[in-house]
Formats: sequence, C-alpha cells, structure tokens
Amino acid sequence: MTEEHGGLDWLRGRSVLVAGAGVSGRATIEPLRDLGAHVTVTDSNVDALAECARLGAATVPIDDLLAERERVAEFALVVTSPGFRPDAPLLSVAAGDGVPIWGDIEFSWHVDRAGLYGPPRRWLVVTGTNGKTTTTSMLHSVLEAAGLPSLACGNIGLPVLDALRQTEPRADVLAVELSSFQLHWAPSVRPIAGAILNIAEDHLDWHGGMQPYIDAKARALTGEVAVLGLDDEVASSLFSSSPAARTLGFRLGVPAPGELGVEDGYLVDRAFADGERLAPADGITPPGPAGLMDALAAAALARAIGVPPAAVAAGLAAHVVGPHRAAHVADVGGVTFVDDSKATNPHAARPSILAHDRVVWIAGGLLKGARVDDLVREVAGRLAGAVLLGRDARQIAESLARHAPEVPVVTVETGDDAGVSAVPQTAMHRVVLPADTDSDAVMGVVVREAAALATAGDAVVLAPAAASLDMFDSYGHRGRSFADAVGRLDESDISRTPR
Repeated sequence: MTEEHGGLDWLRGRSVLVAGAGVSGRATIEPLRDLGAHVTVTDSNVDALAECARLGAATVPIDDLLAERERVAEFALVVTSPGFRPDAPLLSVAAGDGVPIWGDIEFSWHVDRAGLYGPPRRWLVVTGTNGKTTTTSMLHSVLEAAGLPSLACGNIGLPVLDALRQTEPRADVLAVELSSFQLHWAPSVRPIAGAILNIAEDHLDWHGGMQPYIDAKARALTGEVAVLGLDDEVASSLFSSSPAARTLGFRLGVPAPGELGVEDGYLVDRAFADGERLAPADGITPPGPAGLMDALAAAALARAIGVPPAAVAAGLAAHVVGPHRAAHVADVGGVTFVDDSKATNPHAARPSILAHDRVVWIAGGLLKGARVDDLVREVAGRLAGAVLLGRDARQIAESLARHAPEVPVVTVETGDDAGVSAVPQTAMHRVVLPADTDSDAVMGVVVREAAALATAGDAVVLAPAAASLDMFDSYGHRGRSFADAVGRLDESDISRTPR
C-alpha cells in the first residue's frame, strides 16, 4: 500500500455507507478501512450484517436507517452493491441529500487507479446479455497460456477488490465480467479493451426499459479498444457511436479487415494481423455457434494487449466449460437430458433449443420484463412438448398458445399459484402440488413430466429463459436440482403416458 492514494485521500477519517452485505459489499470493507474511512454496512439480512461486523464494520438494518433518513446525509459516500436499483429508497434518499453514489466496480476502479494495492492493472472487460462468464473464463485461459499473471473477476464470482488485494500471485491483467447493473454504477471505468457480446431484452424491470439497459452495456466501450459482436443487431448498432480510440468487431462468417471471424474452419484475425489463423473452430468448448462467438470475443480482447496467436490457440484448447451451460446430464431410454440452467433469459435459451432437432423444453421462472414470443416463434417447429414452472410460467404458456398451439404443454404449479389454467392452450395439462412443496420436489415432478413427453431421440432441455430466484437459491441450485431429478429416472419414465 502506498502512502498517498491519489483521488481517494478525501475518504480518510470520513464515514462511508456500504449498501448491501453480500459478497460485493463485504469486499469493500477492508479497502475502505485501508483508506482510513469509517465503514457502516446496511442490509435487511441480519446474518449478513453480523458477518460484516466480524470484519470490523459498523452495521445498521436498512429499515432502521430509512426510519432516521437524516442519518444518510452524514455519510461522505455510498458504495452500493449492484442489486440496488437506481430508484431504491435508500439511494433516492442519498441522491436527494447530495451524497455521491458509487457502485462497487466504480470504487474498485478508483482503488486500482490510486495505487492502493500497487501499480494499476490492465482491465479487459466483458459484458453482454449472454455468454459473459464463458467468454471471461476463455479469456483468462488465454492470458494464462500467454504467461500473463491474471485473474478472472467481477460478476464471474471473485470481487474485483479481492482480486486487487491478492498478492500471491499478483495479477497484472484482470479479465473482468461486468453485468449491466455493475456498469450502470461505474461511469469512470476505462478498460484497455472492452467487449459487448450481444444485447437482448433482460433486466428491463431493473433498468426501466431497453434503452437504459443498452446505455449501461455501452459503458464497456469507453476504453482504448472496443469489441462488438457484429452478428448481433443491437451490439453492432453501437459501432458508429463507440467512444473508444479503436473499435472492431467479430462475426461467425469470413472477417473483413478490422474484424475477427471464421474462415476455412479456423478462427481468423484480420484486426490485429493480416488473416492470421488463431485456433481451429472444431476445438472450441463449448461447441456450436455460441461457443465460437465467445471464443472470438475472448481472442479479440487478448489480441488487443498483444497476446500471440499460439497462446490464443493454447488457451482456447485448455478451456473447460463451466457447469449449467448446456451441460450433458444423462441419457435415459434414448432421451438426452441437458442442463442449461444458466439460460436465464430468452436470448440465452435459444441456442440450447436450436442445438437439437426435437426438444421437450423445461422453462419458467422470473422473466424480468423480457418477452418470449420471438423465441417461441423461432423454435416452435422443434418442440415435442414443454413443461413450465415458476412465477412467469403463464406468460410462456400464453406465448406457446399463440405460436405453437399444438405443442403439448404441462404446467407444474403449487397450490398458491393461480391463473395459468385460463390460458387458451388446447394441449394444456396442469399438475397442481401442495402449496408447501419445496423447489427440489417441484423440479422432480417437472422432470418426470418432461420424460413422459419425450421419445427416443428427443432431448429434454432445461433452458428456463428466466431467472431462478422465485423458487431456487440460484441458477446453480436449479441446475443441480434438475440433474438430481434426472438421476432418479429410469427407462419406464420415458414416453410414460401419451397426452
């Protein structure tokens, strides 16, 4: 730690409020204390606040703080976790009192630039509606193959602040996955290179509409090099307005000058070289168009800091796909079961469904304002059936009724659910469980119903097109619950009862 901390010296001896006691909130405590600030953490989760207290922070329940709202004006800064919406009552009070509000990524950027934990790192930022985690892990693999001390951090799991504090080994390059929430609260970040993979409807309830969501994603383009997915209509439309010193793109087809793409079975670089082959396309994991696009984006970011082609090839070859991303679970009675629980919006669910000729689709959860009509219209011809669960199952059922009325649909509901039966779907069947049925038991019924709709050669695909938090702790919990339920099947469960 240096004696002087640049633009953060003003925090010494001042009181800072951390909004959110989760992983990102806890990660701010030690750096703030290292800066000499007095740290208070607020949250509604009492257990999480107790953990923050053990880390040396003062704590206050958020309801108590809002009950004495004049206390908010006493803080010099609010550092917010990304889950807090801009219109959250606490942040509205802070803004009204003129208290600066930084996201944890904004704070991380200032900590890094100030040299609190040594010379500033090179940030390579990855964002997009889908593929962020896969691209970030691919990028990290490539950086490791190049011998560059690096860490994957941000939305991928390791808070950026924890990456900055890590000294053995010290990371000189950060592969930073950022969500739209994090980018919204991080206007100062200027990466060496930033990529937007794609942009589709997601988190519209949080952002208040599509344009604010796009604007948040576009903050990844404010550095030296901007990388855009040219096959995505919205991402590619940002090319002309990109503020980066250099903007380039990637596509699945043959790349033009200034692009990366695929030609003669290879990933090819015409942005940083004259048609240099980077890696064989058939060696990319995960396979398929989505995996290739993620690999091209990772390659572009790595090439932006001079990583040689051989390291790109080695890193992509070494990459192993993460769990719950179109993962093969089992084959039962000639039916393939696939866990793509990470497909938390319609855009993400699309490639998993299109990867199979006939699919029994398991979907539902929290749509977060996204529409499913375009997806259903595109995949209708592949659907052998659909099994729906979760709070927004009705919206998916209505879309299937409009665009795939002959597809058999089963809704699995708990007793306190209501209204799905009103959907005008001639092939609809309802399974109503007791109101106190836990989520794992619900998934067990869902999987059995899906198996009953499937025949040999079909794929049962969990690609929910929706978030998980209405029923499950996380998309990982949802995926594990699916895999456990599949493990209890046998061949007698396949094509069990024709509807």
